[in-house]
Amino acid sequence: MLSVKDLEICYGSIYAVKKISFELNQGELLAVIGANGAGKSTILKAISGLLPKRAGEVNFQNECITHYPAHKIARRGLVHIPEGRRVFPHMTVEENLNLGAYSQKQLNIEKEEEIYERFPILKMRSKQMASTLSGGEQQMLAMGRALMSCPKILMMDEPSMGLAPLLVQQIFSMIQQLKHQGVTILLVEQNAEMALEIADRAYVLESGSIVASGSGRELRESTTIRKAYLGIS
Repeated sequence: MLSVKDLEICYGSIYAVKKISFELNQGELLAVIGANGAGKSTILKAISGLLPKRAGEVNFQNECITHYPAHKIARRGLVHIPEGRRVFPHMTVEENLNLGAYSQKQLNIEKEEEIYERFPILKMRSKQMASTLSGGEQQMLAMGRALMSCPKILMMDEPSMGLAPLLVQQIFSMIQQLKHQGVTILLVEQNAEMALEIADRAYVLESGSIVASGSGRELRESTTIRKAYLGIS
């Protein structure tokens, strides 16, 4: 569904991403792991049209979207859940969800009910301002808002960031449920152990370059990866 070829991204004269190439297949959960500052979030922002690309090509469902603006990319079904959740704090939970459906011709009430069934706490909080939600609830809201757009690919940037361990488990369980329901997911995550546990395939990023790749299981069992990224000897 998604093909990235020789992608290069710079901040001024500094290369943040260096000739990255990868593919994402329909129904697959692909993880990109690496230390903070490795370039993981930068890749998602470039694919989404939020950052300019110095070089390379991005194709989505056999259509070149390399130079498309962000709103056109989102309308095609490539939906980005940003790092830090970025909910609209002074709008209610319900209003945030409805904004997620802006690219649809009309509001899908059935879809909204489906989101509330998936995240019951959001239904309980539907009239509350998003700013009053806990970090975990805001992450659920960000996920629900993205799902309201009926995404073809869901790109998730550090969904576990800043959450307590129990909430991290809940969020990853929800991501795994989405995968089992056929949602295609590109997951960027610093929690390498959790990401590799649910990923079909994964890439390891270091200083803007891919240094390892394989199935989630292969990378979890790699001595080098275990020492460098999982903290296991």
